[in-house]
Amino acid sequence: MGEQQHVTFPQEVIDEYAALGVDLPALFSAGHLGTRMGVQIVEASADRVVGTMPVEGNTQPYGLLHGGASAVLAETLGSVGSMLHAGSSKLAVGVDLNCTHHRGARSGLVTGVATPLHRGRSTATYEIVISDEEGRRVCSARLTCLLRDVRPGDGAPVGATG
Repeated sequence: MGEQQHVTFPQEVIDEYAALGVDLPALFSAGHLGTRMGVQIVEASADRVVGTMPVEGNTQPYGLLHGGASAVLAETLGSVGSMLHAGSSKLAVGVDLNCTHHRGARSGLVTGVATPLHRGRSTATYEIVISDEEGRRVCSARLTCLLRDVRPGDGAPVGATG
């Protein structure tokens, strides 16, 4: 856990941020919480974000994947998609997260796939499906992010996901 992740961004996205003096691949991460939980983003675009997370270390007392861990993975993936949709002039801030837990997972990796349900000028909504290693759905989630203009003092444009 906590290793540097490698994400492949579309070249036009890298170029957009580079024009602002931002090295997007260097700045991109799941944040401190995601790093502690072992979240790895393996694919990222406004159309589809894929990430994994180990079950080990993210369980509740019964040894099952914690529902809150699934929520962290879902919000991370949906926020990344929203950020990439919004572009470098906006911040994506999660305002609503809904998770339905279908089955438990006791080991291995879970994989989340976020796809857009709505992409507007002021909000973006993503559906996130989290599955176990056998492809069984563990959790269905929906995240809506507010897309607001970057203001002076907000910091790096990619700093506010989730």
